[in-house]
Amino acid sequence: MNISFRKICAYTTGFLITISLVACAGDPLESGLDPYAPMVFKEGVTKMPLTPPNSASLVPFYVSERTIFKFAVDTDSIAIGNDGVTRYIVVMTNPSGEKQAQYEGIRCDSFQWRLYGTLENNVWRENPLSSWRAIQTDVPNRYQAALAQGALCNFTSQEKSMTAVQKSLNPRNFTGGTQPTNSFGVE
Repeated sequence: MNISFRKICAYTTGFLITISLVACAGDPLESGLDPYAPMVFKEGVTKMPLTPPNSASLVPFYVSERTIFKFAVDTDSIAIGNDGVTRYIVVMTNPSGEKQAQYEGIRCDSFQWRLYGTLENNVWRENPLSSWRAIQTDVPNRYQAALAQGALCNFTSQEKSMTAVQKSLNPRNFTGGTQPTNSFGVE
């Protein structure tokens, strides 16, 4: 009887250990698949645009009363990426009328921006020193902040609807800056 009792105890112990291991395999903390764990950002591949900004799809937007530049975004270039980055072409015009176009991206989750490249002699040149930078909200030329707050982000989440982005960029609806009542981003 003592031998059969030991066998029963051994089988029971083995069974309990097996059940415990099976239960741990489904535990997200043990398996490493915790759905609540913070995600590590992994940027997707970014290809430079093939063409200059389309003047027909340039939409001006208001930045701040302290800036002397005018800003417009090429709505045809806006790409809402699955990696959480919204990419776009922005055109800046200085007071003498000279224009500069840049291809950039915005991350809403971290409120950062990145310069991928600039348009030089109608050819896109990639920025070899490109890195993510914090979006500045307290400078006169705060156009990344205006775009993020006014159209591309929904608080700290990326706006996923292109229709919503384009509706937000409408000069009469744009809320990217403290807009004076007599200004819609154009003269």
